Amino acid sequence: MTALLWRLGALVLTLAVSSFVIFGSMHAAPGDPVSFLIGNPENMTPERIAAVREQYHLDESLASQYLLWAKDVLHGDLGTSFVYQQPVTDLLGTRVPVTLTLVALAGVMFVTVGVLLGTVSALRRGRTADTLITGATTFANSVPNFVVALVLVSVFAVNLRWFEVTGDGEGFADRLYHLTLPAVALALGALALISRVTRQTMIEQHGLEHTEVARSYGLSPRKIVWRHVVRNSIGPVVTMCGLVLAGMLAGTVVIESVFGLNGVGGLLVDAINTHDFPVVQAILLSMVIAYMAVTTLIDLLYPLIDARTAVRSDVA
Repeated sequence: MTALLWRLGALVLTLAVSSFVIFGSMHAAPGDPVSFLIGNPENMTPERIAAVREQYHLDESLASQYLLWAKDVLHGDLGTSFVYQQPVTDLLGTRVPVTLTLVALAGVMFVTVGVLLGTVSALRRGRTADTLITGATTFANSVPNFVVALVLVSVFAVNLRWFEVTGDGEGFADRLYHLTLPAVALALGALALISRVTRQTMIEQHGLEHTEVARSYGLSPRKIVWRHVVRNSIGPVVTMCGLVLAGMLAGTVVIESVFGLNGVGGLLVDAINTHDFPVVQAILLSMVIAYMAVTTLIDLLYPLIDARTAVRSDVA
């Protein structure tokens, strides 16, 4: 119970500090928000400036502005967009499904293919397959995802015309079709990382004492792999998959810009370019909350995946 309270307290403190940093960094950005709110320079009269500052509480201290903003956020009000003049929650509501679908599709790709390649590489350690997989994943991990995205667009969209260049599609099937190339570009680097983590974890488990004991009892190599190597490797691999998946929420910014997707990442880029501070603050805060939620879920599920962790926690 004490550990749970400490964890909840740490989450609340992290969220409070992150929200203040996000809010403060927006106000530290170059330019006066009043000029973006008024727009037309001809309307920049002293009376208009004073009215706008009072309306948006810009005439108050930074701490007072933050407390007002935090109070609204706790009540589900993320503010109103300077550019679109719409509630930020409405803007996010139309963009979140695209981003979540993209991340989910990329997650399925890098988890299934990455774990499969890592397992094959570990079981064929030192052989041709291991060398080829290790070399390919090392190269894939070193290439920036925006370069991968541009190559995929050039080859499969422009030259071969197998996929659309831009757009996120309409309907579930059409959306999956449009998001295939972006998901591949987003998943490739993560796939390489998961493959290497899986390989290294399985190799470490294969050389531990319990595996040697099982081998001395005459168990078949297949049973040793499934009962002692794969089972004990699941925990670290799942943890890494969760962390990578949480980090992908921020990685969509570049991919959505390259493929012209109407997701949260594309909205963030547009909001930064137009100094739409409420939208930027809401998206960054949402990314922090999503990352915290995923990592917390991993911590809660890990004892269920690896029972030895729960035993050690009870002993401690």
